[in-house]
Amino acid sequence: MTLDEQLTTVDALRRRDFPAQRTHSARTESGPGFHIAALRVSRELWDADPAEVAEAEEELGAALTALVGALSLRWGEPEVLDLSGVLERSARGLPVRPPLDALCGYVPRMYAWRSADRWIAVGVGQGDPVLPLQLLVAVGEGEATGAAGAPGRGR
Repeated sequence: MTLDEQLTTVDALRRRDFPAQRTHSARTESGPGFHIAALRVSRELWDADPAEVAEAEEELGAALTALVGALSLRWGEPEVLDLSGVLERSARGLPVRPPLDALCGYVPRMYAWRSADRWIAVGVGQGDPVLPLQLLVAVGEGEATGAAGAPGRGR
């Protein structure tokens, strides 16, 4: 997916109504108050040599940098969301609201902005070293999370 296609997807998710129940499609998960979409996905890395893994990390990192740059032109500098506190909360069996419950297991850090009554966040993650790397966008209502994993101020 090109940068223009990624921006089109971000805009479509920003405008799309949230469903009453969780739904899944090939690259999108939605639910009450959120959407998550894969904008770019590497190949599976279960049999990849370290050079292939490094190449995939570099490629997805560059795509993230370009997307953050484009979104920053629209909405200013992003808030950096460290999801480690959310992951810790989840691991202790404490409640974590969607979509952070789904994201915290494989995206360590996201870049977030506020647009009207929604927040938009992007990041690169990988659920397991053998799974593909993914460039993701999440759109949610309410406030984005702060660094400690508790509800915080969005942008």
